Amino acid sequence: MSDSNGTPPTTPTKPFSARQVAIGRPVVKLMSKLNVWLYRRTGGRIGGKFKGGAPVCILTTTGRKSGQSRPRPLLYLLDGADVILVASQAGMPKHPEWYLNLLANPAVSITVGKQTRSYTATTVDDDDRAALWPRLVQMYPDYNDYQQRTSRKIPVVRCTPSD
Repeated sequence: MSDSNGTPPTTPTKPFSARQVAIGRPVVKLMSKLNVWLYRRTGGRIGGKFKGGAPVCILTTTGRKSGQSRPRPLLYLLDGADVILVASQAGMPKHPEWYLNLLANPAVSITVGKQTRSYTATTVDDDDRAALWPRLVQMYPDYNDYQQRTSRKIPVVRCTPSD
């Protein structure tokens, strides 16, 4: 069942406990650093695919407080020349740091394989999200579970080439 935006009901069915969040965030951060390291050293041959073959890119944002470069491995979907990202954080109760960073500074870079390009990131509107959500779930079915796990509406981000 979904609402008019193609989003499953936002009532959490199996939310993360505070303990799971406290343990999960540092684990995800460590695994992300390892994935970025392997991805960059192999041009995406290692770390370039996730469960079910979903493609992985490296999104680099600028830290909103530190001003430092912040790379994160993320699943992505191509929509023409645009790269579509999902700020799911596996359905945790808060938005991921990378999403907050791009809200503060939408100039990002994305690496796919060995190629890095500059993009401008924007959160899609409800109509665009409704059109993209089924394609995202087809690519990675767990997105529906993540949305059901959290009361927040998981943002979908469109990155448009800026170079």
